[in-house]
Amino acid sequence: MKDLLKHLSPFAPDDSGACSVLYEMGGITVICDAGGCAGNVCGFDEPRWFEKRSALFSAGLRDMDAILGRDELLVRKLALITEQSDAPFAAIVGTPVPAVIATDLKALERMTEKKTGLPCIALKTDGTRLYDHGEEMAYHRLFERFAEEKLPVRKGRLGVIGATPLNTGKTGSAAIRAALSDKWEEIVCFGLDSGLEEVRKASECEKLLVIAPSGIKAARLLEERFGTPFEAGYPICGVPEGVSGKVLVIHQQFYGNALREKLESQGCQVTVAGFFMMLDEYKRSGDVHLDRESDLTELIGSGGFDAVFADERFGRLLKGFEGKFFPCPHFAVGGKLY
Repeated sequence: MKDLLKHLSPFAPDDSGACSVLYEMGGITVICDAGGCAGNVCGFDEPRWFEKRSALFSAGLRDMDAILGRDELLVRKLALITEQSDAPFAAIVGTPVPAVIATDLKALERMTEKKTGLPCIALKTDGTRLYDHGEEMAYHRLFERFAEEKLPVRKGRLGVIGATPLNTGKTGSAAIRAALSDKWEEIVCFGLDSGLEEVRKASECEKLLVIAPSGIKAARLLEERFGTPFEAGYPICGVPEGVSGKVLVIHQQFYGNALREKLESQGCQVTVAGFFMMLDEYKRSGDVHLDRESDLTELIGSGGFDAVFADERFGRLLKGFEGKFFPCPHFAVGGKLY
């Protein structure tokens, strides 16, 4: 986002998005920081922290360690962790400090692999972009590194990419699997109630369903590598009855598109807007990517909307709006689960 936030709380950043994808993969995830960024991830952006265990650590670098770029300390600490864990891989997630001092994360990746003997992925997140960029980076790197073998396709097996609490507001995959069970015999939500083994076996999927823009890049990789077809959609959204007129939906793009289809079946005219990724191939004419708080207030003021579906936090920017407001939680915005 651009400019100073006056009414909204900061959205989940890219390092939180990367950690969200990695959380249930079974690896050792090290946030390359002095402690503050890890606290933000665990305290605010990861609701599974109190439900599911994960080997998620802060590098715990002291100020001078971080400033002087003493990379060997991080690698040494990570190596000690591997001696007490049977994790299949390690991941290093960047934050603002390594970005500012130009830490060579690729070199850290190689140093870690040499020291521990484990495969390692280093993600060049920097805390200045939004969560979906970090998710995109993590999904793509995971499948690129670990989904290498072309296995026989299992008829009726669907792989879902993009199912993180930040996108869905859910800490488990039950609702997604239930919504898709009438058409598919096996449903795996990569990174939600599943781990690295499912990533390794991604080529077994007959088809992929991408439920957030952050998963498209990984889906294209799998299509290119294994010929696995994919489509974009969102299986779990409902609308109240009686909504009519011109409607604005503010959310992640694929949720917004799915909600639009349901609202249009009731005769509504719908615009989808968002502060996050808005991929051109999934946009309609009139859809809006928002950069500033003022973009939303201007859109509301000029759009003539009868109803708005959005996270409650956005209500702070809707002063003077006389239509109906329907709370539509987005965990990356408001920190509330569905």
